[in-house]
Amino acid sequence: MSFLSIFILFFSLQTLSANEVNLFTTRHYESDLKLYNEFSEQTGIKVNVISGKSKPLEKRIIEEGRSCEGDVFFLADAGRLVSAQEKGLFKRIGSLSIKKKVPKQFRSSHWVGITKRARIIFFNPEFTKYEDIKDLSYDDLSNPQYRNSIAIRQSNNVYNQSLVSSIIENKGLNFTKNWLNGLVKNFSRQPTGNDRAQILSVAAGESKFAIANTYYYALMASGQKGEGQKKASEKVKPLFPNQNNRGTHMNISGVGILTHSPNTENAIKFIEFLLTSKAQKHIVNNTYEYPIIDAVQPSELIQKLGSNFKQDNTTNVLSYGKWQKKAFELMRQAKWN
Repeated sequence: MSFLSIFILFFSLQTLSANEVNLFTTRHYESDLKLYNEFSEQTGIKVNVISGKSKPLEKRIIEEGRSCEGDVFFLADAGRLVSAQEKGLFKRIGSLSIKKKVPKQFRSSHWVGITKRARIIFFNPEFTKYEDIKDLSYDDLSNPQYRNSIAIRQSNNVYNQSLVSSIIENKGLNFTKNWLNGLVKNFSRQPTGNDRAQILSVAAGESKFAIANTYYYALMASGQKGEGQKKASEKVKPLFPNQNNRGTHMNISGVGILTHSPNTENAIKFIEFLLTSKAQKHIVNNTYEYPIIDAVQPSELIQKLGSNFKQDNTTNVLSYGKWQKKAFELMRQAKWN
């Protein structure tokens, strides 16, 4: 092959590479795909989507090593982002515009939050008066007065592990051990099902409180999960804990640029696009998450829940990854199945 032929082949491959970005994602929203198409229309950069669960995708990236053609890894939960960073999956993000848009407590040097998620308490006003619980904190959920009251998912749920991690970060290990022992005694039933199952338990009067992410409730209220769940959502009310101290627990869904990304410039452009007001509006109006940038309002359904509550903007979400393994260990020790 002549030098000219090699040069043309190399140039062609570079051009092909320059027109795409390869996204590994654990998110499963059809609305995300529509957003990626809009990015492609605006920039001419094709988004190739590889979706799956976090562990299999992480395993694939690690096994492929330098041959991995992935550029961006989109994960739900800060703990998973921290885990990926610790395993060397991400390179540093050098874009100043990205850093300026995302508050420091919701990013690291290697990944940034794209959306926020609030994990709150739901109650049934038919059985519980708001006035009696308006000042409730997560700490209070272990009190003996709430025996047989709480519906929550299993201990292997990453959102629960991050919530417990935030307790460790703010209150210490000894407090958290005692808190978990009391919390487990207050379960109204054996933990099972997703967040919507916990809300349904409260709507039916089986449980006093449900611990769930707000977007699960919004999915029910939107009617997307059927008329039965929509009616059930009308029976419960939200309570945003910790309004008298650090604020309601917030988690994130976020992205990092993979270490061996062949299209790093395109990856940066893609992340910058996800942080535009237009993209943020599209995401939160379809997934019912909270925007990561202050200039954008949550969806109407989420605003009805309450958008002016005090968020925990002091606990750095890096701590969720720092404590997650220990949190799970303590949860299991407390007999949280």
